Amino acid sequence: MEKIECVVIGAGVVGLAVARALALQGREVMVLEAADAIGTGTSSRNSEVIHAGIYYPQGSLKALLCVQGRAMLYDYCAARGVGHSRCGKLLVATSDEQVAQLQGIIKKAAANGVHDLVLMSREQAQTMEPALQCVAAVHSPSTGIVDSHALMLAYQGDLENAGGLVVLNSPLAQAHCAPGAITLVAGDGTELQARWVVNSAGLQAQPLARRFDGLPAQAVPPSYYAKGNYFTLAGRSPFSRLIYPVPEAAGLGVHLTIDLGGQAKFGPDVQWVESADDLVVDPARGDAFYAEVRKYWPDLKDGALLPGYAGMRPKIQSPDEPAKDFMIQGPAVHGVAGLVNLFGIESPGLTSSLAIGSLVSQMLVEA
Repeated sequence: MEKIECVVIGAGVVGLAVARALALQGREVMVLEAADAIGTGTSSRNSEVIHAGIYYPQGSLKALLCVQGRAMLYDYCAARGVGHSRCGKLLVATSDEQVAQLQGIIKKAAANGVHDLVLMSREQAQTMEPALQCVAAVHSPSTGIVDSHALMLAYQGDLENAGGLVVLNSPLAQAHCAPGAITLVAGDGTELQARWVVNSAGLQAQPLARRFDGLPAQAVPPSYYAKGNYFTLAGRSPFSRLIYPVPEAAGLGVHLTIDLGGQAKFGPDVQWVESADDLVVDPARGDAFYAEVRKYWPDLKDGALLPGYAGMRPKIQSPDEPAKDFMIQGPAVHGVAGLVNLFGIESPGLTSSLAIGSLVSQMLVEA
């Protein structure tokens, strides 16, 4: 049986960041990816937004890792030539009742270490974005966008330059946890023994963890899926910044983002579904998009929104529960030496990826 020091399961943006961090520590690292390419899951179906760290509860992993990861990510992209833009965003109140929420968001952001938000009047916001309709707005200059695929290729390059390896088409059937080693069994029966294993399988993290013999069942949270549908704008975007409404309970509302080519898209909405594979965009959902978008962009024309794509949030809470934090679960929680499970790594996972990699690699070194 082949033996290796570290195995990371899942070659999404977070899995690659974790593997990169381990390899840069001088560890022997292999990434096992079930698909035939890197980043085909959640990492390929998001807004590509670099979040500032505004919304998350003070002291949460999401808040801490987003703020830390955002600074790391901007520095990394600049150093490595990864396409990105610190374009900023406007968080808009479209009714008088929402203005107080903007004040609360500024206060929450400051508690998280984000001190560059600026409250703006309608006139100030419209000076920045003339097509915008709002009562007031908050400007977040640290929000940006990134080419997520180029970022993952850069992480993979760092990993491989440090001696690591990405192995595609390698789904796992099960694993056996024993003192000092974890044996991974591939679908074809091939076995691989690792000292350290990081389960970064995204939407499949919980189903995979349930196949780890020796991992207590109560350590694995339930899986829920919140689909996010995106609609693209036909024609040129009238905005040069991201535009976000005041957040909803399960998501951040139907917001406008732009990619590095200037193409605008709207979304994601929140649609709770039964299957992680439910990724078809229903054109009829665009009807609700028009009403939401016209609250801040009343000039949106009928027929201008085209079905784009859908992403899937790997939730660890039900639709009726409040949002939960990232679950970065090590041996101190589940009792299995050498194993770290990453559950519920949704937004701001992309922004936090380098910080998550640093944290997980440190957890394993200290274990």
